[in-house]
Amino acid sequence: MNSLAKKIVIILSVLVLGYVSTGYVLGRSSDDKAYHALTVYGEVLQHIQSDYVDEPNIHQVTSGALHGLLDSLDPQSGYMSPLEYTDYKEKIGRKSVATAGLALTKRFGYIGVIAVLPDSPAAKAGLHIGDIFEKIGGFTTGQMAIAQAQVLLSGDAGTVVKLSVIKRGKTEPEDVEVTLAKVPAPKLAEDKLAGDIGYLRIAEFTDGTAKQVRDKLSEFKSQGDLKLILDLRDCALGSDQEAIATAQLFLSSGTITTLKGQTVAPVASSADPSKVVWTQPVDVLIGNGTAGPAEIVAAAIAVNHRGDAIGDRTFGTASRQKLIEIDDGSALILTVANYYTPEGKEIPADGVTPTLEVRSVPDDVTSLNDLYPPAPSSSPEDPVVKKAIDMLQSPAPSKKAA
Repeated sequence: MNSLAKKIVIILSVLVLGYVSTGYVLGRSSDDKAYHALTVYGEVLQHIQSDYVDEPNIHQVTSGALHGLLDSLDPQSGYMSPLEYTDYKEKIGRKSVATAGLALTKRFGYIGVIAVLPDSPAAKAGLHIGDIFEKIGGFTTGQMAIAQAQVLLSGDAGTVVKLSVIKRGKTEPEDVEVTLAKVPAPKLAEDKLAGDIGYLRIAEFTDGTAKQVRDKLSEFKSQGDLKLILDLRDCALGSDQEAIATAQLFLSSGTITTLKGQTVAPVASSADPSKVVWTQPVDVLIGNGTAGPAEIVAAAIAVNHRGDAIGDRTFGTASRQKLIEIDDGSALILTVANYYTPEGKEIPADGVTPTLEVRSVPDDVTSLNDLYPPAPSSSPEDPVVKKAIDMLQSPAPSKKAA
C-alpha cells in the first residue's frame, strides 16, 4: 500500500471513528454497546494502519476480523468473503448427489466430526466422532463455515477428497482419502431383545422417517413387544419437522419443543393425542453424537417423563440458520433461532442431559483405539443398551403411559 493510500485509509478510519463517537454521544440508547464496539474497532484499525511492523493487507485484516466475529457466536454461524461465497454458490449450483456422509461442527476453530452415517464413505475411510479436519481438499478449515466444508465434501460419485485429519488422542494430522458416493437414506435398524423389548435405531431424520417409525411401532405391537428402546446415538442429521412428528408418536400431552430467537417469534410444537402410536414404556439412548433433530425427540420424551434418556450428554446443535447476502458479495450464515426443551432449556447451550448417565467409553482406556465409542448397536454387551434393558425390566416411576 503506497503512502497516499495509507493516509486515505487512516483518514477514513478517523472519520468513521468520529461519526460513531458522535452517534454514541447524541444517541445513547439500546444501541450503546454497538456504538462502543464500532468505536473500539475503528481505534484498533487505526493503530494497525499506523503502528504495525509492516504494511498490513487491509482486506485480509477485515476478512479475518469478520470470520472471527461470526466464529465467536456459535459453531453453526459463519462468514464467507466475496470470493468464498462465489465459490460456495458455484459448488451448490452443481446439485451434487455424492457425499461423504458426515455431520460436522466447529472444534477449536476447525471443522470437526459430530457423527458418521453407517456404511457411508466416511465410515469406510475410518472417520469417527471427535476427528478434526485440519484441511479439506487442500483448504485449511480454520475460519471455514460448516456449509463450505459440506460442499467440499460433496460432488460427483467417485470423486476422491483428500483430508488432513487429527485423530482423537493425537496431535499430528494424518492424510485420509474419502471417495464420495451417493449415500442412500439409512434404514431403520430393528431387533428384538430380552423377551418383549423391541429395539429401533434412527441414524438420520430424512423425509418420511416419522412414517417409517410409525409402521415399525405397529409391527412391534403386533409381534407382542411391550417395551421399546429407541436408539438416537450418532444421529445428527435430518429434518426438524420429521423429529417433531416422530416425538408425537409417543406423547399424548405436553410440549415437544419451542423454537425462538431475537427476531423469531416463539413457535411451540405440542403433542397430539390423535397421532400417538406407542403407549407402552420407552427409553431413549443418547450420546455425544446425538445432535439436531434427534435432540428434539430425546428431550421431548425425557423431560415429559415419558421415558428415560440413557447415555451421554448430547452435542447441542438444535437450531435454525439463515443465509444473509451482504452488498459487497460476501455472506453470513447466521443462527437466528434455537430449539428449547419442554422445560425451557436452550438445547445448543445445554444439550440434552441424560436422566441416567452411562459412558460408552470407559475412563480407564488402554489404547488410542479405545478412545472412540463403539458404533451403536442392539448388542446387550453395549453398556448403554444393557442399562436400558435393566431399566425397562424393572418398573420405574419415570415411565408413564402416553
